[in-house]
Amino acid sequence: MTAAVLAPSKSAAPSLGWLRERGMGSSILIAALSSAFGVILVTVTGYIGAVMMDNPVLGESATAMFVVVMLSVLLVGVAVYVASIVTANTFATIVAGRTRQIALMRLIGASARSERAAIARQGLGVGVIGAAIGLVLATSAAAIALPLVNRALGVGELPFSVLQPWIVIPAAAVALTTWAAAWVGSRRVLTVTPLQALAGSQERTADDVRRPARTASAVSLLVLGIGLLVGGLLFGTFINPMGVAIAFLGGVLSFTGLALGSTFIMPPVLALVGRMFGSSPTARLAAENAMRHPERSARMTIGVVMGVTLVTMFSVASESAKAIMMRGADSEIGAQISQVMDSFAAVMMGLVGVSAIIAAVGLVNLLTIGVVQRRRELGLLRALGFTAKQVRRMVLLEAAHISIASLATGLVLGVAYGWIGAQSTLGSLPVPPEMTTPNFILPTIPWTLMLGVVAATALLTVVASLAPTRLATRVVPVEALATD
Repeated sequence: MTAAVLAPSKSAAPSLGWLRERGMGSSILIAALSSAFGVILVTVTGYIGAVMMDNPVLGESATAMFVVVMLSVLLVGVAVYVASIVTANTFATIVAGRTRQIALMRLIGASARSERAAIARQGLGVGVIGAAIGLVLATSAAAIALPLVNRALGVGELPFSVLQPWIVIPAAAVALTTWAAAWVGSRRVLTVTPLQALAGSQERTADDVRRPARTASAVSLLVLGIGLLVGGLLFGTFINPMGVAIAFLGGVLSFTGLALGSTFIMPPVLALVGRMFGSSPTARLAAENAMRHPERSARMTIGVVMGVTLVTMFSVASESAKAIMMRGADSEIGAQISQVMDSFAAVMMGLVGVSAIIAAVGLVNLLTIGVVQRRRELGLLRALGFTAKQVRRMVLLEAAHISIASLATGLVLGVAYGWIGAQSTLGSLPVPPEMTTPNFILPTIPWTLMLGVVAATALLTVVASLAPTRLATRVVPVEALATD
């Protein structure tokens, strides 16, 4: 059991001892990735603007610059959104492991609000440290790459400097978002009572997490989001392409509702997946662990769902848009359109991939923390006769359980969001040869990329389970059962 707040080590300053707690390092990594991604996008946007201004033709195109800026803002927003949910889930898991410590503090007179404020300050510290690391690394990388890019593009010297005041904006946004995510993730502190000092730290069961207010909020966001998705789809199909903005808002709201209500949305999916693993004791325990603690399972799944959804959404949208733009085009023009769209899709996949990496780091983090917090449970299994191999297989099956459920959910959501995005953008535009509207687009699924997503998810399952399985097999039954 960790003691980051109550018992800082002698070798570290008391105010910074919590940085060594498991989960904090990966949270800093998530903040650093998000900050670096944002800084690089802002820098690239400024560079593209400088190149366009230097070009006598493009320099007069305010529309092109607007599209570049909006795309950058959108991608930074997606990365920060993913990071905030992953960070909130990480801190929620950390708080679950600190339940007994917090209860002891409550027992000696501390208030729930003061304990929550302490965790929020830790979140701010994580955000500031991670954002600063990302800012420095991204700025340094941009400064090194700038002359190389100038030489490769043959643009010569441009009136552009990497050190611009606006590169601080994404870093500051990440720091503040991490602080807010820690505050949201620590809401369980308010429910901890002094009597829980007598019990061990454990996740809440299905009955404990049923909160009418949260369920109502999740359902409201889902209904509102789906309504805006349908509205944006109709507006973009029959009126003008601005329907994609309405659909985008609907996508954000509906996915937020899904994340908020994941404790009752994901268990049925997990139950279906659990039937795939057979009826051996190890497989049954792996499946039942996911169902017994839906809050912990929901935290693990939602990050991977986001990553799969984003990659699938952009790939389906790109392929669907390419399909309709190539209608009626001759072979030469069609080849040019295909090349441009494929290049754009490759760039977008690379950028969106950063958000998927953030989600993957979150899964590894939560699985590892979960194994540490279940030390007593794993020790009991070893004492009852489970071998180290069986414990290792159980943890691997739990990771596979989470990944398969997340993959299935993300693929369905990604195809739906991607098709709605393409339809609401191009549905009202005249496309040759008919040049009539509205246009109806069938979702085009890039099966090769989808197989790549499946393979990447399988690899993630193996990688994510390496550290947890190693920790699980090191549990000594007598020591684990003696843990308070």
